[in-house]
Amino acid sequence: MRIHDLPTPALILDRAVVARNTERMAARVAGTGVRLRPHMKTAKSARVAELATAGQFGGITVSTLAEARYFAAAGIRDLTYAVGMVPGKLAEAAAIQRDGARLTLLTDDPGAATALADKASELGERFDVLVEIDSGGHRGGVAPEAPELLAIARILDEAENLNLAGVLTHAGHSYHCQGVAEVKAVAEQERQAAVRAAARLGEAGLPCLTVSAGSTPTALHAESFEGLTEIRPGVYMLFDLDQVGLGSCAVEDIGISVLASVIGHQRPHNRINIDAGSLALSQDRSAEEFLPDVGYGWVMAPDGRTRIGDLHVAAVNQEHGMVAGASPLPFDALPVGARVRVLPNHACITAAAYDRYHVVDGGDEVIDVWDRVNGW
Repeated sequence: MRIHDLPTPALILDRAVVARNTERMAARVAGTGVRLRPHMKTAKSARVAELATAGQFGGITVSTLAEARYFAAAGIRDLTYAVGMVPGKLAEAAAIQRDGARLTLLTDDPGAATALADKASELGERFDVLVEIDSGGHRGGVAPEAPELLAIARILDEAENLNLAGVLTHAGHSYHCQGVAEVKAVAEQERQAAVRAAARLGEAGLPCLTVSAGSTPTALHAESFEGLTEIRPGVYMLFDLDQVGLGSCAVEDIGISVLASVIGHQRPHNRINIDAGSLALSQDRSAEEFLPDVGYGWVMAPDGRTRIGDLHVAAVNQEHGMVAGASPLPFDALPVGARVRVLPNHACITAAAYDRYHVVDGGDEVIDVWDRVNGW
């Protein structure tokens, strides 16, 4: 089968590109003393995890318990669930552990830590728990100098069925940096926040085996990992236009695209319609922060490598993508039924619409179909 035979829209993954991306990150951490715990929330695929963990210690990061169940069933047994844990989900986490996986949890709240301790005792299951640190993104976590850090840590350390595993942070604000110099500064801010939090635990006589940080931009551009024990980048496996704009990768490093069909011409409005709308592409326009003429994604030729002029998906409805450009569009070259490929702004959100990848290996022949896990 070739991609021209696929029903559209379809999610295409180029294995050669993804393998190159994972090898690049492996080379990045080699010799640094930090472990690579890839975050699978973007790819959500056991087959991609095989590439990302090759030559590494084997642990991964997940963002849902559905991911934890899926990857544990695939044989990956060292999992960090990097989203704040609530007691209501602990029974499911216990079931995953009883099936043979080790699931490390996360909290940033003293009350939640106490409730988790009580629930873990009720379930008779022991969990490792990390304290989340806010390194500047303000999405979650406690500040490195906050009194709550030690309060949470003591609750975890003293709990009968919890182990204080260390600290974790995520520099999500790196996704809004203007240029590599800013990313490097955020990477250092992230590192210092995690290392300082770990130092405070040590000064208080509390254990801190894990000092975890990571986003794709900071993992790629950090000038030092000193004091960290692991990093957790994720989108680097697939990349997207957002990361191109940030300077994390080049266009040719984007490993996924959405195959779409031309379904109509709107010549009076200089628009071409494709069958990939908001459900197939997402409504994420984050790359507009960095790149011109991007809209909901760049429109590429069927080879997925060559952009067609300055064409981009300028507007979307649920099942319609409206392609625009500054010059008259190439209607004759893109008749109804023609195929194009759209590069995503945000790989995580675009890929979430699909339950499988149609895999190519640098060409247009579909060599395999890889599953992925969705939901919670």
